[in-house]
Amino acid sequence: MSDDYLVRIGKLIRDARQHRGWTQTQLAEALGTSQSAVNRIERGNQNISLEMIARIGEALDSEIVSLGYAGPMHLRVVGGRRLSGAIDVKTSKNACVALLCASLLNKGRTVLRRVARIEEVYRLLEVLNSIGVRTRWINDGVDLELVPPAELEMEAIDAEAAVRTRSIIMFLGPLLHRMDQFKLPYAGGCDLGTRTIEPHMIALRRFGLDIAATEGQYHARVDRSVRPDRPIVLTERGDTVTENALLAAARHDGVTVIRNASSNYMVQDLCFFLEALGVEVEGIGTTTLTVHGVPNIDVDVDYSPSEDPVEAMSLLAAAVVTESELTVRRVPIEFLEIELAVLEEMGLDHDRSPEYSADNGRTRLVDLTVRPSKLEAPIDKIHPMPFPGLNIDNVPFFAAIAAVASGQTLIHDWVYDNRAIYLTDLNRLGGRLQLLDPHRVLVEGPTRWRAAEMMCPPALRPAVVVLLAMMAAEGTSVLRNVYVINRGYEDLAERLNSVGAQIEIFRDI
Repeated sequence: MSDDYLVRIGKLIRDARQHRGWTQTQLAEALGTSQSAVNRIERGNQNISLEMIARIGEALDSEIVSLGYAGPMHLRVVGGRRLSGAIDVKTSKNACVALLCASLLNKGRTVLRRVARIEEVYRLLEVLNSIGVRTRWINDGVDLELVPPAELEMEAIDAEAAVRTRSIIMFLGPLLHRMDQFKLPYAGGCDLGTRTIEPHMIALRRFGLDIAATEGQYHARVDRSVRPDRPIVLTERGDTVTENALLAAARHDGVTVIRNASSNYMVQDLCFFLEALGVEVEGIGTTTLTVHGVPNIDVDVDYSPSEDPVEAMSLLAAAVVTESELTVRRVPIEFLEIELAVLEEMGLDHDRSPEYSADNGRTRLVDLTVRPSKLEAPIDKIHPMPFPGLNIDNVPFFAAIAAVASGQTLIHDWVYDNRAIYLTDLNRLGGRLQLLDPHRVLVEGPTRWRAAEMMCPPALRPAVVVLLAMMAAEGTSVLRNVYVINRGYEDLAERLNSVGAQIEIFRDI
């Protein structure tokens, strides 16, 4: 075995051990060897057999060498490079996954244009395929066609794919119209702390849905005699909660009023899609939605989801953090106006084009050009609010932006239990972030970024924030196991490279 491979294997073992939180001594005890031997292995100074590699992988619960299939994807980032040119925003991740779930309402053929080719979509397609939905990429892989079966095969559901996405929770609304009882695996997704489904149940019980959660599954039963006889008031103005209520109301034979509804971008896209199915929705963009349900939906529908405001914010943050001039095209401006107002207060120099329509004919787009700016910390704290407030998924990007601004910025991520904790990973790259509690972090700027090698945080937006900081740091950084980024971004590394970044994709041996 060559010295180069020994060094590479040693680094993989070291990273896996550190990710597990073990010392060299703890790994040595698990292997029945000495700490000095583990140290030699990690430095690439010890010949090592395949049997020993397998034992180490088993001890660390980490596959060190992949055989027969590709291992985890990693990124090698050469930072300190300025971006330039223009980059387009892709279609919305959250809208696309909602529309995939909504396709279950329709007995006819559904075509979705320019669907984001991301892991979250792939997992949902695996689930849909497993229960009998025929899906195929058409028009050179740009668009997606879905054709449902006469009867869904819920017993054959791909549980492994289902538990890797929280979006599976939005199957509840459509399925309660198709069968009297069914099972769904527990919802997964990002590691963002405890996230109860009770708000979903408060809404869906009004349509006769009852759920018992046992043995890793939701056991659902539907009582057809139960119908919403008064407005449904959501106990949280959540996006997926509102979408589930809309999906249930879409095929309810009657009028359903949903109050305290989210009016966020993905909810509006879902409403536009429901209208294409023949369902009348009043109050789109407000917190009260009135749905005129259609009991039987059997149409061939063609719909274009709009662009993703969170990806747009990611690209704007990339320009800010790398002190670049960059044009971000097809930005859904309605859903970034608060963020831009805060950035203007901080001193951001930018221009915006006249507005034009997205392919759905409804969403307002602009092109934004961002220039290098001398930023000052905002006077007020950064905190999310339901739309039209600052988007919860855009809060993490302000951690990287605040790190390059002069002064202290308080970021209060009150929605998720532990996402603020992941933002402190920026300290590995030279950031000065102080965690005040699981929801609040104090950011001190400006920052002199430095290169580092680290594991990807297990939450989508903090993971991208770390990548952006690596792009700003002089030298070569490595971000390991970036599956979580691929859940929400299509070809992000290649697209950033197209505007001047230097990011290499590689896998384990």
